[in-house]
Amino acid sequence: MTKFIGRVKEIQAIEGLKNSSKSEFLAIYGRRRVGKTYLIRHVFESDFVFQLTGQSNTKLQWQLAHFHRALVRIRGEKVVLKPAKNWFEAFQQLMDLVEASNQPKKVIFLDELPWFDTPQSGFLSALEHFWHGWATMRQDIFLVVCGSSASWIINKVINNKGGLHNRITKRIKLEPFTLAETEAFFKSKNSAFERYQIAQLYMVLGGIPFYLEMVDMGQSAVQNINRLCFESTGELRTEFGNLYSSLFKKAQNHVAVIEALATKSIGLNRDELIKLAKINNGGGATTLLQELEECGFIRKYPAFEKKEKYHIYQLIDFYSLFYLTFIKDTSLLDDNLWINGIDNPAYRAWSGYAFEMVCLHHLKEIKHTLGISGVFTTTSSWYAPDKKQKAQIDLVIDRRDGIINLCEMKFSIKPFTIEKRYADELKNKIELFREQTKTQKSTFLTMITAFGLQRNEHSNAWVQNSITLNELFIAIR
Repeated sequence: MTKFIGRVKEIQAIEGLKNSSKSEFLAIYGRRRVGKTYLIRHVFESDFVFQLTGQSNTKLQWQLAHFHRALVRIRGEKVVLKPAKNWFEAFQQLMDLVEASNQPKKVIFLDELPWFDTPQSGFLSALEHFWHGWATMRQDIFLVVCGSSASWIINKVINNKGGLHNRITKRIKLEPFTLAETEAFFKSKNSAFERYQIAQLYMVLGGIPFYLEMVDMGQSAVQNINRLCFESTGELRTEFGNLYSSLFKKAQNHVAVIEALATKSIGLNRDELIKLAKINNGGGATTLLQELEECGFIRKYPAFEKKEKYHIYQLIDFYSLFYLTFIKDTSLLDDNLWINGIDNPAYRAWSGYAFEMVCLHHLKEIKHTLGISGVFTTTSSWYAPDKKQKAQIDLVIDRRDGIINLCEMKFSIKPFTIEKRYADELKNKIELFREQTKTQKSTFLTMITAFGLQRNEHSNAWVQNSITLNELFIAIR
């Protein structure tokens, strides 16, 4: 049996709720395939009074029939139980079941909750009545709800304006594995992968446990990527369409935003993104962007010392970037595309962007390495507004102790060498940053690379901090 990896804080929080002296309502959400259901079942094992998973694209009558069959299995065939005509009746039957249980904490697990909420079904109203009108009157109920559609969970449950308003005891957003957790996952499977190989896999699969389970420990990172993404039967060759359609009812606009951001590694501001994605501006666009952000596909981050309108949107989902860059337009005959094209210009451009994403997913590890975990910081990006003098810094760490780290991220298969041309570019960036921001703080150039820097006159002159891939693997969460 595979050792359970990570999720220490989440497990501690859930155990605390399980052992409390009052009824609890936990909402857990996160990106598809991130391991929400696996976590809950690991913590509770089979210790549920009732559990049920919503059915995708299913009408009300079939959802109720599914609910009824689950109740019958638990109560036994000898108990005559008529199928409920609506959700209010169904939850009343669930109350009867729970009241007959002698477990000290009665755990009810409703998985893929958004799928129960079919049009005009009255599901949310019935759930509100079940919780507010019955469960909160007791001290022994633990209701756990789960769903891949983060936006639905947040808007309809956590931020509910009706009977569920402020009733959630705890919300947990389950994040993908870090590099350290990914390494621990592979070690639990007796993998011999070195960290560079793990980083290569992470840059394609991210820290998504479901995807990592597909990795063959007897193949190299390159072989695994080729098999999963380019062979005709590869599990991830067609995952992209399923990924978004399962999360969003009208996914075409969400996909349009993802496709637009995939073309701009530096990111786009809202107006640029709306225009490139060809979607209507307004409240609908705001909701759409919030949904993608909550589900962990994009991030919105500030430009250095700029107002809201200067915020940048950037794609941060590794698989989506890889799919749109390499898989989308390939033929089924290109089954060795990745192996044959591993060092072409497209690969180098993608790997640079993907490694920047890896770094941005590991800000805690970067700050720990810099020794500033306890220092208040803000992170942002910066770009020169002067079109004649173009310069951009993708990661700026502004510290309260009077330092600003200007971070440059470079991915290579050997120690990175700063040549004179790049040294001149760095000098120009730093000077423009200081001139245009008028900062009085000291600026430290921080290089983040896979294997460190090849020391020469340029690195000695300009680099104050050097962080390697190994530091990103530090287990600190």
